[in-house]
Amino acid sequence: MHHNQASESSKNVGALHGLRVIDLSRVLGGPYCTQALADHGAQVIKLEPPDGDETRGWGPPFLDDTAWYYVGVNRNKQGIAVDLSREEGRAILWQLLEGADVLVENFKPGTLARWGMDYERDLKPRFPRLIHCAISGFGPDGPLGGLPGYDAVIQAMAGLMSVNGASDGPALRIGLPIVDMVTGLNALAGILLALAEREKSGHGQSVDIALYDCGVSLLHPHLPNFFGNGRTPQRSGNAHPNIAPYDSYATGSAPIFLAVGNDRQFARLCAHLGIAELADDARFSNNRSRCAHRAELKAALEARLALHDCEPLARELIQAGVPCGPVQTVDAVATHPHTRHRQMLVEMDGYRGTGAPVKLSRTPATYRTPPPALGADTRKVLDALGIDIDTQRKLFEAGVVKG
Repeated sequence: MHHNQASESSKNVGALHGLRVIDLSRVLGGPYCTQALADHGAQVIKLEPPDGDETRGWGPPFLDDTAWYYVGVNRNKQGIAVDLSREEGRAILWQLLEGADVLVENFKPGTLARWGMDYERDLKPRFPRLIHCAISGFGPDGPLGGLPGYDAVIQAMAGLMSVNGASDGPALRIGLPIVDMVTGLNALAGILLALAEREKSGHGQSVDIALYDCGVSLLHPHLPNFFGNGRTPQRSGNAHPNIAPYDSYATGSAPIFLAVGNDRQFARLCAHLGIAELADDARFSNNRSRCAHRAELKAALEARLALHDCEPLARELIQAGVPCGPVQTVDAVATHPHTRHRQMLVEMDGYRGTGAPVKLSRTPATYRTPPPALGADTRKVLDALGIDIDTQRKLFEAGVVKG
């Protein structure tokens, strides 16, 4: 925990304090969203099937018996294990919804309806203020409606892979589940939009978030370029399709990434490397010309970059106003002093996590509890619902709940 966080967390309760979220989601998109809600003070009750969210097994590495994959997106939540395929399990969910503001789920479209919990038909009449967020692969209908969606499959189908990778290599999956995480962020935005509107109308609504839509929404600038010229965007490795020099370049040591967006920055880069005359060369004098002569530009820059070490050069260039940086590995990011300074590392009770990227001045995120063991809070939550000990015992014995 950050040193001043413990003292502040008692009085700082977060921007979403008082918000109650029932989280039926598993794997990544939903949990990424609900962890962000929880970091900002919402009470999130995560319901898992008796055998748990499947990502608990997605290791190694493991923390105790739980995969770090699960640990990465489930802090600040209460965890209960309930079998929702059974009537008695759903009765508990109905009770939880009585006091809830938000329901997040990523079941296959039609699952809730089959359980008598369809939003329009069943939930809305009974809980008019409830915000229901459904995360699915392709949405409930249409040519691909109701089909299951997985991050890498959507990366392939939504065109992301087609523009990722070396120009002479195959289409390549982006090396992290970007569609799932952007889906989580869009779910977060959708829920916050619905909450803002509820302030005015007093009514909840259903938020429909599809991985497919989120994948397509990421195609900037490729889709605009296609609208403009009708040409199918191609892979360009690390090079930007519209800007030069904007690529990874060899130095005397590790590669450096230069992201030079205008002529002023280009002139500074050339001056720093002792080749000021390059900025006046007709082939390189503006971005359009530089894009037309990429190969010559790269050769001229790399001839000078070879005389430098990446790290000190990157420091000097960025101080001089040239956007650039070393291509760092994950271990270097985790130990970088700026990562710590920005509070992007969270540490408590053997748990280490990634900090919240949204920094609010009055009501910052807080880190209160590590991710729950399976069913860790089942008894506590059932107690809070006023379910008596005898009934609880029967539910446990029947395998409806676990804890």
